Amino acid sequence: MSRGSGKGLSLKDKLDGNELDLSLCDLNEVPVRELAALPKATVLDLSCNNLVSLPSDFCSLMHLVKLDLSKNRLQQLPLDFGRLVNLQHLDLLNNRLVTLPVSFAQLKLGLHCSPVKILSTAVLLQPPLCCAFLQNLKWLDLKDNPLDPVLAKVAGDCLDEKQCKQAAVKVLQHMKAIQSEQDQQRQRKLQAEREMEKKREAEQRAKEALERELRKREKAEEKERRRREYDAQKAAKQEMEKKTKKETVHTRKPASSSRPPQPARHKPSWSRSVLRVLLFVLFCILCTLAACKLTELQHQPLCVSVNTLYEDVVAALQNHKTLQNMLQHNSHQ
Repeated sequence: MSRGSGKGLSLKDKLDGNELDLSLCDLNEVPVRELAALPKATVLDLSCNNLVSLPSDFCSLMHLVKLDLSKNRLQQLPLDFGRLVNLQHLDLLNNRLVTLPVSFAQLKLGLHCSPVKILSTAVLLQPPLCCAFLQNLKWLDLKDNPLDPVLAKVAGDCLDEKQCKQAAVKVLQHMKAIQSEQDQQRQRKLQAEREMEKKREAEQRAKEALERELRKREKAEEKERRRREYDAQKAAKQEMEKKTKKETVHTRKPASSSRPPQPARHKPSWSRSVLRVLLFVLFCILCTLAACKLTELQHQPLCVSVNTLYEDVVAALQNHKTLQNMLQHNSHQ
C-alpha cells in the first residue's frame, strides 16, 4: 500500500496504548476505514502531513478524544465536524483555515443528531449544520492560519495552556453567535418567503375575486339587457295588440252604426208591402170603376153601386175643395 494514502502502514504498529502516531507519514488522505477499526486509539496525531481536506466520513471517528492536525494544508473542516462527541483537545496549528464549520456553534449544547424546530416554525434544520456534539472540547489552537480577522481576534494567541483553553471557550461562543445570526437570517428569509407566498396568495385571491366580480357584473348586465329586450318586445306586442284592437273597433263602427236603421229597413219593407197592397186595391178599384163606367157592365147592380159611390166621393171632394178655398180666401182678407 502506498505511503501517501496511508495504505501500507501498519496502524497497529503505530499504536502505543491509546495513542496512534501518524505524523510525518507524508499522508495525502486519512485512512478512515483503518482508523475506525481501532476504537482503542482515542489519541490521534496526524500532524506534519500533506492533508488538504478531511473526508466526510472522518467525523464517524467518534471515539477520538485528542486530535492533532497541525502543520498540514487543511483549507476547511467537514461541515459535520461536531459529530466528534468525545473530542476534548484539537490542534489546528499552521494550516490554511479561514473559517470553521458552522457546526462549532453547538459545541456546548450537546445536541443529538435529530431535527430541531426553530422558533415555532415547521421548518426543520437537518444535519450536518445543526448537529454538533463537541460539548467536551476544552483545548483549541488555531495559530498560524489565515483566519478571518474577527475569528482570529476571538481565538487569541494560544501561547500557553490557559490561552488555548480560553480559545476553545471563546471560539465556541463566537461560532454560536454566528450560528444564531445565521438562524435568524434563515428565519427572516423563511418569514419573507412566507410573507411573499401569502402576498402572492392574497393577490391571486384578489385577482380571482375581481374576475368573479367582473363575471357577476357581466351576467347582471346581460340579464338587464335581456330584461330590457323582453320589456321592449312585450311593449311592442301590447302596442300592436292595441293598434289591432283600434283597427278592429274602427272597422266595426260602420256596421254598428248601420245596425239601428235595420229595424227601419224592416219597417220600409212592411210599409212597402202595405203600400203595394193599397196600390193593388186602388188599381182594382180603378179597374172596377173603369169597367163600370166604360163597359156594358155599368147597368149591373154592382156597377150601379160603384158608380153611385164614385159620384158621392167626387162630390165630397169637391165640397172639401170649395171649403178649403173659402177658408184660404177668408184668411187672406
